[in-house]
Amino acid sequence: MDKIVLKVFLLVAVVSLPLVCAAEPICLDCHKKITPQVVRDWQLSKHNTKGIDCTQCHGDKHQSETDVAKAEIPTPDTCAKCHDKQVRQYRGGKHAFGWAAMKQLPLIHWQPLAGTESMQKGCGVCHKVGVKSAQEIQDLKKSGQIFGNASCDSCHTRHAFSVQEAKQPQACQTCHVGLDGPQWEMYSVSKHGVRYLLKQNRTLPEDIAAPTCQTCHMQDGNHAVRTAWGFFAFRLPMPEDEEWAADRTLIMQQLGLLGADGNPTETMKTVKEMDVFRLTNEEWQKDRDKMVKTCHQCHSVNFVNAEMAKGDQIIKTADHLMAEGLRIVDALYRDGLLKRPEAPLYPFPGLTEFPAIEQKLFFMLSQQRMRAFQGAFHSNLDYTYWQGLSAMQRSLTEIKEMAAEIREKAAERTLREEEEPE
Repeated sequence: MDKIVLKVFLLVAVVSLPLVCAAEPICLDCHKKITPQVVRDWQLSKHNTKGIDCTQCHGDKHQSETDVAKAEIPTPDTCAKCHDKQVRQYRGGKHAFGWAAMKQLPLIHWQPLAGTESMQKGCGVCHKVGVKSAQEIQDLKKSGQIFGNASCDSCHTRHAFSVQEAKQPQACQTCHVGLDGPQWEMYSVSKHGVRYLLKQNRTLPEDIAAPTCQTCHMQDGNHAVRTAWGFFAFRLPMPEDEEWAADRTLIMQQLGLLGADGNPTETMKTVKEMDVFRLTNEEWQKDRDKMVKTCHQCHSVNFVNAEMAKGDQIIKTADHLMAEGLRIVDALYRDGLLKRPEAPLYPFPGLTEFPAIEQKLFFMLSQQRMRAFQGAFHSNLDYTYWQGLSAMQRSLTEIKEMAAEIREKAAERTLREEEEPE
């Protein structure tokens, strides 16, 4: 009987060992009292079982409550010491440019500083996933923003850094949600998303086919997170369809990617560096083929190719509606009925200054067009049509009515001026 008890004791001790700590660092003496849940997360992590303790990420200079500032805050370089492949993939994808992209947003100068530089408030909550330069990190520290530079912990939340957590679609939900980027809503109510959520709550069996965000956007665990059409559904070269090419040229001029002469601008160079859309047919086709291969795991070749082509067609339709609205407003500029700012940021500066009619253009571009094309590739009817193409058509109708009213009032003013005696 004593031997059985001894065996049970030894078994419990071995099983419990990772939770006691593989190599209990001195940090735990204090942090079990000060931040017990941080310690618990680390105890449950793979880092703990592999002997990766606090000092390997935070250094060993912080020894007491009087020198907390000496604790190092990890960056992607810290993670790369062990996870070089994943960090290299991440640096080659759009997530790595999240912080730089935030600084380039057209309306960023309107936002409160606390919302743009804080890692826990406003824009910084999501855009902190991007790499920051050494100087940016120093500037953030001076303003009291010392956390959130690791980037990897946006998905593998600290201090568990769980791979299993990062594989769940909810890991993407924090950022890809809401008014400016409702990809979570598109996915979660699509058949793909519903099927996976039913799998999570065990209504469906564990081994049933149900794609997550990572299935399509991170094939084979690739941390670059690339798609063929990229984030804005732009690509080069222009399509062979002349009407579509003209529409896309106009939209890209509005965004400042192309100049009035149709040639790439300095902004285009920045976009190329950020790799947010594909710049050659070969590059686009490579990413499209990867996506098609993923879809073939569940769907036939004919079905996948047909659905992809429909998505492309929806982008074409959305571009035509967008360009028509831009041409109407541009005509008002050219006829002197709307005044351009003296130093415009873009050929259509109203999109960043928000006079009345230009607001319609801004929302057509930043929300409705985005929802149409992203909704299509997320298999979501509501976002593709009602919040996408249908909303664009409604906005275009309102732009036409507003433009007609502007012209009518201008004609009335001219008539009054002509009738007034000298």
